Amino acid sequence: MIADRARFRHAKKIERLCGYRVPEFAFSPVMLETITSRFNYDALDFAIRDQLLRFFDDFLRCKCKNSPLCGCPEKKFAKKVIELRENGLDHRQIAAYLSDEYGIEVFPADILSFLEESVHVLEAIADVSRLQGEGGLEKKTVEHIRLIER
Repeated sequence: MIADRARFRHAKKIERLCGYRVPEFAFSPVMLETITSRFNYDALDFAIRDQLLRFFDDFLRCKCKNSPLCGCPEKKFAKKVIELRENGLDHRQIAAYLSDEYGIEVFPADILSFLEESVHVLEAIADVSRLQGEGGLEKKTVEHIRLIER
């Protein structure tokens, strides 16, 4: 999954602030627990704090009992990458957007690989939908494929 490849650019600063070692992976359980606990966001410089707060708002807000370890953040991140592609950004632009917006680094090649995998999954969904007589689902799936591949 693409979330497994996402790294916080400022992980070392977060680590120094919280006082214990944290992995640089943005969606690792330790990192998620750290930034959702009593983390002092005010001690960060404005740009990093702003990126972390956007990350929190866009990916960590859910009503699951096990939040943030419920899987929702990873799903929301994958959805965001696909939405960015469907809105016309290429894999390099998506990587730049994630870096600027959230302080998250993902290699453009990893994004491209994820998008290709997503198309294969969508093609399988379209095939099954067609076989099951679910024309509406098939149509929506084909449209998503078209938007990702353009």
